[in-house]
Amino acid sequence: MLTAEIIAIGSELLTPERADTNSLWLTEKLNQLGIEVKLKTIVGDDDARLEGAIRDALKRSRVVIATGGLGPTEDDITRKAAARALGRRLILDDRVLEAIRERFNRLGREMPEINARQAMVIEGAEVLPNPHGTAPGLYVEHEGRSVILLPGPPREMQPMFETYVRPKLEARAGNTRVVRRILRVVGLGESAVDERIAPVYTRYKNPTTTILFNRAEVEIHLTARAATEREAELLLDGLAGQLEERLGDAIFAFRGETMEEVVGLRLAVGGYTLAVAESCTGGLIAQRLTDVPGASAYFIEGVVAYSNEAKIRTLGVPRELIERCGAVSAPVAEAMAEGVRRRAGTDFGLAVTGIAGPSGGTEDKPVGLVFVALADDAHTEHRRLMLTGDRQLIRWRASQAALDLLRRRLI
Repeated sequence: MLTAEIIAIGSELLTPERADTNSLWLTEKLNQLGIEVKLKTIVGDDDARLEGAIRDALKRSRVVIATGGLGPTEDDITRKAAARALGRRLILDDRVLEAIRERFNRLGREMPEINARQAMVIEGAEVLPNPHGTAPGLYVEHEGRSVILLPGPPREMQPMFETYVRPKLEARAGNTRVVRRILRVVGLGESAVDERIAPVYTRYKNPTTTILFNRAEVEIHLTARAATEREAELLLDGLAGQLEERLGDAIFAFRGETMEEVVGLRLAVGGYTLAVAESCTGGLIAQRLTDVPGASAYFIEGVVAYSNEAKIRTLGVPRELIERCGAVSAPVAEAMAEGVRRRAGTDFGLAVTGIAGPSGGTEDKPVGLVFVALADDAHTEHRRLMLTGDRQLIRWRASQAALDLLRRRLI
């Protein structure tokens, strides 16, 4: 099986302002070909470090893809660093130079002489045309390895890969296909999930299983390898089915869907409508629901009733109830759910109230105390939660718990 490494080049990628998105896109495309990415590296505009990174990658992987650093300026060092790592010369390619000149002419401009650097080609490399920019890519076969240099801008890199690189790698990859699937679990911690499913997944070398925690849920990543995508999907189906038997309703997604997508689909299929009343989450539940295309079919109204007066005036929560129980309480959460349902005339009313912090907590009602409630025409129920984390994390976990309460009612 072919393995690959991706090297993202550019000092800007080592700052908080810029992220390397090319490697994510390339990983997906390589996995589709059955090529597994084993390592990703970000290297700044440093000759020696980049040369070393390429040399090391060639020792480990049969496919090395570098993105960025093919421009005309002094800090665009990819061509010369790769040439030194491969022990090859850089040669001026007159055809590439003429193509760059013609591009500038079409734009009604004269080519700056500095752009001639982009016509320097590694000896023995195949030039990959770039109709979307001035920097051509390079493809080098070297001692059984494929070294591929691609431009950094996605609008240039992606079509170049699809047109020129993908067919070459597809021919090298052979029959193996890699297919991934993400199962999402709510209401259980990482260790609890592993305790339940380890007796199953540890029996398999293919598919492989990885478990990780993500804010308010546990993700189970399954990876299968087979001669065809269909065969890999069947392997995943078999293992996923066994994991579902162990985890039951705690699994809410089988192909990486978000909680709001799952809830939205169930509402749409059932023909149900929903209104939401939020206090501590400040509209986050409504935002998540309406991020899903087609939400207007089931999401009718959202109310952010942050103050006590807003709860009384907008949702009809009795003043004496708040005075007796406090705004953060089960009775008030249920009254909010009933009030927003009554106001909007929907099948379901969903509500949340709590203390997200960092201040506002007391001994009786500490930061992280949250109540979620759900009302329909049959009955009203609530859940009391003690959530951990900073303000944003508590708000997110509260929104997840509220949506999960609705999901479980719908199933």
